[in-house]
Amino acid sequence: MRGKSFSFDPTEEKNVAYYTQANLTELWHKRLGHCHLERMLKIQKNDMSLGVPTLSENLSNCNACQFGKQNRKSFPKSSWRASQKLQLIHTGVAGPQRTPSLQGSLYLILFIDDFTRMCWIFFLKFKHEVVGVFMKFKKMVETQSGYKIQFLRSDNGKEYTSTKFNLFCEEAGIAHQLTAPYTPQQNGVSERRNRSVMEMARCMLHEKELPKTFWAEAANTTVFLQNRLPTKALKDKTPFEAWYGYKPSLTFLKVFDCVCFVYIPQVKRDKLDKKATPGIFVGYSYVLKAYKVYHPQIGKMTITRDVHFNEGQKWDWKNSQSTIEFFPIIEDNHHGKQTTELLQDELEDDPPIRGTRLLSDISQSTNTRPDSWLKGMHKSLVLIILTLLLLCLD
Repeated sequence: MRGKSFSFDPTEEKNVAYYTQANLTELWHKRLGHCHLERMLKIQKNDMSLGVPTLSENLSNCNACQFGKQNRKSFPKSSWRASQKLQLIHTGVAGPQRTPSLQGSLYLILFIDDFTRMCWIFFLKFKHEVVGVFMKFKKMVETQSGYKIQFLRSDNGKEYTSTKFNLFCEEAGIAHQLTAPYTPQQNGVSERRNRSVMEMARCMLHEKELPKTFWAEAANTTVFLQNRLPTKALKDKTPFEAWYGYKPSLTFLKVFDCVCFVYIPQVKRDKLDKKATPGIFVGYSYVLKAYKVYHPQIGKMTITRDVHFNEGQKWDWKNSQSTIEFFPIIEDNHHGKQTTELLQDELEDDPPIRGTRLLSDISQSTNTRPDSWLKGMHKSLVLIILTLLLLCLD
């Protein structure tokens, strides 16, 4: 020690500093672009490169790797399931769609019963309609099942966290379970169902090149079908059977968006008029045992059971205005048992209904020429004037 300084000779072996094995591992981790330790050890073990020193099997935490590679923790699969109907309801809103539906809707909302996996779908124009739709849904399912909704699981969207929605849940005794922010995985049942509904709807739309404005009809039909299809969540049962207690019938199913012909009742046509009008099959009615048919000629929807389907034909949208004639639209609200009928050619017209007249007969009897009408009025006025004169003379 000289003048408060220590002598240092770097040529002496005792004063030479060496990298430790841990420091070498960290250094080569950075040299290799923050490569994972297992890949670095694989290079060393299999002698895949030259000039790599012996590396340690332990590597300290790297802050740069945390900034650049950090992932979310895995989500454990929930093993809890509801033990009765309506014990837990999953719900979620999807949208907005870029193309409005035929009724102007931009959103769809799903409700899934955890116990039976039965699904219900509703369509919305605005998100604030969620509260009213849930009130309507609650009354419907509780009346059908005889049970009460106990838990409702949804995401953290504003439509589910509004004061009105929370107040309704409190008054109804419903425990509202919300997911953590930006964590849709905690509402996995609803998210997966939203995805499967849109995927199936997309397939049905593109099969016969149906316009995107029919997305709501396709999604509605998708839910109708999925309730009648098996699911992994139920053993040897469909959601329909688990909810209603009996097996569904599939004999009435038809290919979505195929061309069909709707029967025109005899009272709404003339003897020589066509007995059917063409349309597109766009779904099943939940209220009636009937089909929903869209008529592109005038842009209206009808519900009827008297339909003949051509399941292999699609509508020609490019030439529909020029090749398809205009026919009157009919709404048939016939109630009755659903039966499977074959189309038969009728040799005779329908028997006339007592107390009814054809519109053509009424139009012909009332269709008088303006000249004849004026002449008749002139004669009537002359007779009235002559009668008044005779009364005055008397």
